[in-house]
Amino acid sequence: MKKTFDIISKKTIWLSISGFLVVTSLVFLAVWGLKPGLDFTGGSLLEVRFTQNALPDTSTLRQHMNSMNLGGEVVVQPTDNDGYIIRYQDISEDTHQKIVTSLREEFPAEDEGQTNLEEVRFESIGPSIGKELRTQTAYAISITLIAIIAYIAWAFRKVSWPIKSWKYGVIAVVALFHDIIITMGLFSFLGHFYNVDVGLPFVAALLTILGYSVNDTIVMFDRIRENIGRLSHSDFLGLVNRSINETLSRSINTTFTTLLALIAIFFWGGVTIKYFALAMICGIFFGSYSSIFVASPLLVIWGKFRQK
Repeated sequence: MKKTFDIISKKTIWLSISGFLVVTSLVFLAVWGLKPGLDFTGGSLLEVRFTQNALPDTSTLRQHMNSMNLGGEVVVQPTDNDGYIIRYQDISEDTHQKIVTSLREEFPAEDEGQTNLEEVRFESIGPSIGKELRTQTAYAISITLIAIIAYIAWAFRKVSWPIKSWKYGVIAVVALFHDIIITMGLFSFLGHFYNVDVGLPFVAALLTILGYSVNDTIVMFDRIRENIGRLSHSDFLGLVNRSINETLSRSINTTFTTLLALIAIFFWGGVTIKYFALAMICGIFFGSYSSIFVASPLLVIWGKFRQK
């Protein structure tokens, strides 16, 4: 006989864990906020790699960059690739070439005729474009959430017991906020202590998390809808718990295989997509958690509240 887990009866534990993580994340966001990247603030990014000699230390490189009087703050961040990512204000192409030449002269190779510094990438975005991207990001996330509520309300339009169809959509969005806020809280922590910023890859990760997480929740809700049509209506708690157990292995297997691929990308995918993969890992893990341990218990609580 297949073992079943009594998840709903322990809903206080699961919701308390989620509540603690969400409140902690909100505190991080209120105190530290997110560190905006080049995409949102405007400016220039130069990634370099040292191929001959040992890496210069961070303070030496920062001191040299500040001596060039580029204006504004210069941020120097080591990479896993024997190099650095250097961020500073928006500059012209002539200034960009002068910086690269200056770095090669300041940190020459031991072998004559060789170069010690390789330019990996250079990006430059004006402040007006960064402001426009911030606005478009807010619109994209807002429209996505509204569309999710509308779709779930339509898909569950024939369900009226013990709660109405539109409430499934509201609970799904609450679970989505749970996933997004915890992910943002993690990056607020990383931004404050490890200088990790957020840009368009982070926004892409958030939108992907929204789609992945709501898919997991809809699978759970759909099984609940099927069981409402063929099982007794006397015990909604037992019906939801049974539905969770019927979809549990599918949810765990799908999440586990997805996380394996993302973990591989995080460790071996390169610095440009490392934190995109980390955001996905956090969001997808908590997306599966919220589908099982947040959305379903909230259905039961709302159903009991309506009956009272």
